[in-house]
Amino acid sequence: MKITVVGLGYVGLSLSVLLSQKFNVYALDIDKQKIDKLNKRLSPVKDSEISSYLKKKNLHLTASLDKEECYRGSNYIIIATPTDYDRNTNKFNTKIVKKVINEAINIEPNATIVIKSTVPFGFTEHIKSKLKNNNIFFSPEFLRESKALYDNLYPSRIIIGDNTEKAKKFGIMLKDCSLGKDIKILNMNSNEAEATKLFSNTFLAMRISFFNELDSFCEVNRLNPQSIIDGVCLDNRIGNFYNNPSFGYGGYCLPKDTRQLLNNYKKIPNSIVSGVVESNKIRKEFITNSILKKHPNTVGIYRLTMKTGSDNFRESAVVEIMNSLIQNKVKVIIYEPFIENNTFENITCYSSLEKFIEDSDMIIANRMSKEIEHIRNKIYTRDIFGEN
Repeated sequence: MKITVVGLGYVGLSLSVLLSQKFNVYALDIDKQKIDKLNKRLSPVKDSEISSYLKKKNLHLTASLDKEECYRGSNYIIIATPTDYDRNTNKFNTKIVKKVINEAINIEPNATIVIKSTVPFGFTEHIKSKLKNNNIFFSPEFLRESKALYDNLYPSRIIIGDNTEKAKKFGIMLKDCSLGKDIKILNMNSNEAEATKLFSNTFLAMRISFFNELDSFCEVNRLNPQSIIDGVCLDNRIGNFYNNPSFGYGGYCLPKDTRQLLNNYKKIPNSIVSGVVESNKIRKEFITNSILKKHPNTVGIYRLTMKTGSDNFRESAVVEIMNSLIQNKVKVIIYEPFIENNTFENITCYSSLEKFIEDSDMIIANRMSKEIEHIRNKIYTRDIFGEN
């Protein structure tokens, strides 16, 4: 069994490590630095489980820049390339996915293509019809940044967008490489699998938005949000999770997936899906205005990353708030260890936390940290529980 994984972000890298426990896996990417790191058994992304497995496990894993080497003879080719949301077309940009599918089929026409990249509803059936190739299916991932391998080792469910024997076998392969118990494998068609991915992430975004709006109510009315959240969430039907207020949902998945789902509702009546997208915009505006009311001269941004332990700040809510503050003539400085240069979007980045604290009138932090606990009187945050 030979498996090729294309794209070494969180999804592709975690799948490469997971499957290489039992199968020969070739990891393909255009980034030479990522390939070199992986072949040295170093993780190119921040993920403790990936780093540990690369160091300690006997993995059948080869990373390469060579498409011919990777595709030729592969039984399964897993596509995990990025599909960023294009605000001009209001759709995911699937150019890279299409390109990879064509290249893979040209080199190894007998391979089963598994799309793990998040794609628009109807994409897989469209590409199958266009290429006259039924050996393609969609299988969504439900991963957290910096916890990607853990979530693959202990999946909440495995969804396979096809009912063929090859598709069923792939689902079993994922399950056999995991450590979870009683994992359900759901086989459905690719349209249903694509919709499952978009609706799952939109529900999570909706839950985040709900507790953010609860928190906005508390801030205006000078209430203790923790008391109310505890009172609400002790109801077993609601549950005590995904309830920590933030500056807004962000990261790589939720903003683009909610916008993509809303785009699919063009001719379908809705209020909740459109409300989730609008609520996040309103929350960031509320946070910005709350900061401006305090009339700071210099605002320090403590970390651009959305989550504790993450190294990613794509679509980070705090970046949008930062830009809004600048538009309102507020001086902004940044403390973000993951930025190697001294600037981010022409804004000064500090390497010294002490100097950063000294030069800030107010520090805003989407998520609190022990290293800034001692200056709580200087910090504006909505983080209650100290967790993501």
